[in-house]
Amino acid sequence: MNRPNPGGPRASSLVLPLLLLLAVAAPAGAADELPSHPDEIDYGELAFEPPVAADYRHVLSNGAVLYLLPDTALPLIDVAFSFSGGSYLDPVGKEGLAALTGAMMRRGGTTSLSPEAFDQKADFLAAEISAGMGDDAAQAGLNSITANFDDAFSLFMDMVRNPGYDAARFETLKAEVIEGMKQRNDNADGILRSEWSRLMYGESHFEARQGTLASIESIGLDDMRAFHGRIFQPGNLVVGITGDFEPEAMIARLESAFAGWEAGERAPTPPAPDHDFTPGVYFVEKEIPQGKVAIGMRGLTRDHPDSTTLRVMNLILGGGGFTSRITNKVRTEEGLAYSAGSMMRPSYHYPGEFQAFFQSKSSTCALATKLILDEIDRIRAEPVSAEELDVAKASVIETFPRAFESKKAVRDLFVSEEWRPHVEGFFEGYRDRVRAITVEDIQRVAREHLDPAEMMIVLVGDWSEISPGDLDGRAKMADFFDGEATELPLRDPLTLEPIGP
Repeated sequence: MNRPNPGGPRASSLVLPLLLLLAVAAPAGAADELPSHPDEIDYGELAFEPPVAADYRHVLSNGAVLYLLPDTALPLIDVAFSFSGGSYLDPVGKEGLAALTGAMMRRGGTTSLSPEAFDQKADFLAAEISAGMGDDAAQAGLNSITANFDDAFSLFMDMVRNPGYDAARFETLKAEVIEGMKQRNDNADGILRSEWSRLMYGESHFEARQGTLASIESIGLDDMRAFHGRIFQPGNLVVGITGDFEPEAMIARLESAFAGWEAGERAPTPPAPDHDFTPGVYFVEKEIPQGKVAIGMRGLTRDHPDSTTLRVMNLILGGGGFTSRITNKVRTEEGLAYSAGSMMRPSYHYPGEFQAFFQSKSSTCALATKLILDEIDRIRAEPVSAEELDVAKASVIETFPRAFESKKAVRDLFVSEEWRPHVEGFFEGYRDRVRAITVEDIQRVAREHLDPAEMMIVLVGDWSEISPGDLDGRAKMADFFDGEATELPLRDPLTLEPIGP
């Protein structure tokens, strides 16, 4: 069967008249106004003002904070409960309690509904219901069509207030968790993250603590019920709701649903680490063809006066993708790694961290490490170019509205900011603070907050292949920290005890 040729005679016969029509329709002088290159296009400044949290904030009679952001675009209502508290409250010897408690809230039914009955009812209502706990927060969520919201919300509240913690479902969950533990050493990235956290924060800090076979098996149903009662209560609660509703009616619905739900004591602030890491080279021996490497040190809190400037600095150094120095040097120019860069991970309650990272074949890990440390030295020693700074600042300023791109995104941001420490007016003045950053500011914060001599180099790989360095002799691991390196043990995936003698 012959098919018509879209580029054949008939199509050609239509092109010329169309071009003539466009030429006639174009205003006089339009061709002269077109820029000769896309770089010459002036888009103008994006006019955007961030929403103010106070305009959407309410406080219920039991003290719970509520953010309401109506949106009638779709007949859906999305509810997010956020509770302060998480795995940082796991008792010693029961690591994993918070994660199991959050997971079982959704899996285990309620005190009046079996897990199967709960699942069937949620499916019948077409309601998405979830719950979980992270390091410093717990969540429960509901997404429902407007027509079914009353019934779906009642089911959701039954889960939040009266979880059933079904014994059979709990045994299944524990088996899944333990099976996952067995695979810990299968992935070098996971090994690197675990050892990095132990070195950076100390083994006793929650950022480094992990569940073991013993800790998981020690957790019982009563442990989860007690932990739930401590965390999932109005004293820890911030509510955010978006979707198709009337604010006054939603407030009334919440007041009714929360009746008799007494507020308990607020969960304490996550503790700051009391551990000081020792700079140096650390490695975990693992026979893999590539080395996984992280380089870094402790950083700042999100609200530190230099935090914004450091973010812009990091975009130039390694956080800006193909426009950043580390990516260009290690990947583009030298071809040593597919992924290489850096990040500033500020924390809310205590200083976070700076980390540069890459993975490379074993023989070039030392060279890639040297190149990254050289770039850190260079940004401390030399002013960045005006063009680099302009690109980094424009990136931050122009992408700023993405944090508010939907009602749900705005809600989640307001809820998060409610129970974390923050500077009043942080977002309203954010772009002005970025615009004010100078070349001198970038060099100052790099000098004050980055120091290769105070950093850790942590890697996972075949040390016998990594240590000698590249064949051209440009770098070897003995070039760093006077050639001293500390071997870290590979750990048993179930006990986390060192493997071997």
